[in-house]
Amino acid sequence: MSDGPVHGTWEPAPAARWEDAFLAGNGHHGVLVFGDPNDDRVVVTQHTLVRPNGGERARPPRLAAELPALQDRLLAGDLTAAEGFTDGRPLQWVQPFHPAFQVRLRRPGGSGSGSGSGHGHGHGHGHGHGYRRAVDFTTGEVTASCAGFAGRVFVSRADDVIVHEVRTDGLDISLDHRLPGAPAGLRVGHGALLTPEGALLSLRARYPGSDRAYTGVTLVAAYGGSTELAPPGARVTGADRVLLLTRVHRHTGETDVVAEARRLRALLEDTEGGIGGGTEGGTEYGTETGTQDAVEDRTGRPYDLLLARHLDRHRTAYRRVTLDLGADPAERALPGSELLKRPHSPALLERLFAGGRYHLLSSSGLNPPRLTGLWTGDWDTAWSGAFTTNANLNLQTASAPAAALPEVTEALAALVARQLPDWRANARAIFGTRGAVAPSHTDGASGLTYHFSREYPLHLWTAGADWLLKPLVDHDEIHGTQDPRTAAALAEAALFHEDFLTRTDAEGRLVVVPSYSPENRPANGSWGALNAAMDLSAARHTLLTAARYHPEQAERWRALADRLPPHRINADGALAEWAWPGLDDTYDHRHLSHLYGVWPLDEINPHDTPGLAAAAHRALALRGAENHSAHGHLHHALIAARLGDAARAAHALRRVLDGDFFHASLMSAHYPHRDVYNADAAHTLPGVLIELLVQSTPDRLVLLPVVPEALALGELRGVRTRFGAEIDLAWDPRRATVTLRPSRTARIELRTSSGSEPLDLVAGEDRVLTLGAR
Repeated sequence: MSDGPVHGTWEPAPAARWEDAFLAGNGHHGVLVFGDPNDDRVVVTQHTLVRPNGGERARPPRLAAELPALQDRLLAGDLTAAEGFTDGRPLQWVQPFHPAFQVRLRRPGGSGSGSGSGHGHGHGHGHGHGYRRAVDFTTGEVTASCAGFAGRVFVSRADDVIVHEVRTDGLDISLDHRLPGAPAGLRVGHGALLTPEGALLSLRARYPGSDRAYTGVTLVAAYGGSTELAPPGARVTGADRVLLLTRVHRHTGETDVVAEARRLRALLEDTEGGIGGGTEGGTEYGTETGTQDAVEDRTGRPYDLLLARHLDRHRTAYRRVTLDLGADPAERALPGSELLKRPHSPALLERLFAGGRYHLLSSSGLNPPRLTGLWTGDWDTAWSGAFTTNANLNLQTASAPAAALPEVTEALAALVARQLPDWRANARAIFGTRGAVAPSHTDGASGLTYHFSREYPLHLWTAGADWLLKPLVDHDEIHGTQDPRTAAALAEAALFHEDFLTRTDAEGRLVVVPSYSPENRPANGSWGALNAAMDLSAARHTLLTAARYHPEQAERWRALADRLPPHRINADGALAEWAWPGLDDTYDHRHLSHLYGVWPLDEINPHDTPGLAAAAHRALALRGAENHSAHGHLHHALIAARLGDAARAAHALRRVLDGDFFHASLMSAHYPHRDVYNADAAHTLPGVLIELLVQSTPDRLVLLPVVPEALALGELRGVRTRFGAEIDLAWDPRRATVTLRPSRTARIELRTSSGSEPLDLVAGEDRVLTLGAR
């Protein structure tokens, strides 16, 4: 192997579009950094920032009393019966995610901003000799530098604060809410205060027609020179460097800016042993203006001390898994925008793998990633910037267990635990059952189901809890544990099925009615149907998995699972999207919900169920791409990988790499040609590459199942398996070497291109295997 892939990306000019701004985050706060030395913009985001739109008061429809009649009609052959299963409400979107504000940093007398319009992968004009903008995935730092200017930013996982240091000869600093799409009725107030530690800037924004608001606070500490108020911000002159600490809070009513200021000051005191002197407080503009001599630099590096605490968490997580494809060092050295022009380059796959894990980690903490991760520069975020749980969030988080990012599964587990009471309310209101039903969309604040319409009857979907819990179950299998939160949610999901699955067909099999396959409909029916393949697989998986977590309930839940009908194979030889006889498939659709049993489940696979796997493969071959959404292509690749179809997996991956889906930031878009900022491709792609190389179940390891030409040789290190071993894999066209580091003793089945054999692993004893030509 060569010296190894580059763990970061860079550009030779500032970002001209917010979509190209480099990203950092800690799962709570995020930043988008443009890097313009003359007029820089750092857009601040925070996971809880959602705009009230009525969704905060919405409740699930009370339809339980009408459910038996609907079931009767559907079972009797009325295929459009579910279209009237509603309380008549108009479509209500969840509260939309939005940015907080931008920190503006202007250099007095600068040569002007290059942050105007741009094309291609969009950059402003050069800004001085040797300009370079970069993001280091290993540290989570974004940097920009040229002659006379240097800036660096990270978002601390240890202290939950945005830390920004700038070196320049002068700086005007302000908090600016004026971002694209900001509502005209947003009520904004600014504050500025001089304290012994520096200037304290605040911005409070109250949503139109609401008592809900958010407040951002930035402490500006200048080292050398002087600081004066320049309403609504501050001006620093003659300083060696300037340090900014920023936090944002969403709240109802008022918030205590002074208390937040004390907390930010405490961070400085912790790193410097106290700075400045004199009394607390200062001069607030509007009553009196003045200047303040900046404090002397006593230790020299408060930024570095804060960074060191952050690195203990961020760098440790990021370094757990690496991918090296032996790329050309000259290509590895290219700016990201240039590398993206070489879609078949191994260097691009290396960088997208590294960037995908970095962005997935950086957007996961308080919550898992949204449709936009943790970032947006526009208030008009597509699909409300929600957590969409019928493909998008699921694809983004699926790789976290194998890719050794428990930070992501912990964020997902926390979201599920917070929303479980709302899931119970959904089950009671809509279906009249015990247990829990997850929504298809959530803003993170509410887990209630209220976003649905005639063409998207998302309130009928009952498989959501199973898909959300799948990464958490994988995590538990990897670590040999059972998280009580996962156990509780599984029990609630199983209780729902126990109450809901009461109708039977002519053969006495249970019927899932109504049943919905996101977001498709039968060619000869309507959206609310019967026995969607996804619902059958999810119900069976929920009941059997819950039985493992709850042995005292196992007999009852396994018996219920045994009464579910088998999948149906249609006249085309394909696994039918609806197992109910007479419902015809609609093939040209971006979702692949019906193949849920193949991926992410292990229900259908070439090793144990070859007949069903062949039918699933036929269904995959017949599936169209519809609108070419990134999640559709990568979902296709994941299923093809499980079915062992290298050509189809490679083709689906190429559709994304060739389709101009990635911005210079390496964040992705939902559609080709960088249309609609969206994290699906960025966060899902690492999982696709892992699945092409390593697949595992609690009792099986499949090595190099699908190896496209772009992955002809390489090293994948640190991947976790569901039987409790860490794997390092090195391969080329002639041989492969795998090192397994088991944390528990197990006998598994090893599958390679040469066949299968049993493999005994002993906890604490490394096992090295050499495989012959593939």
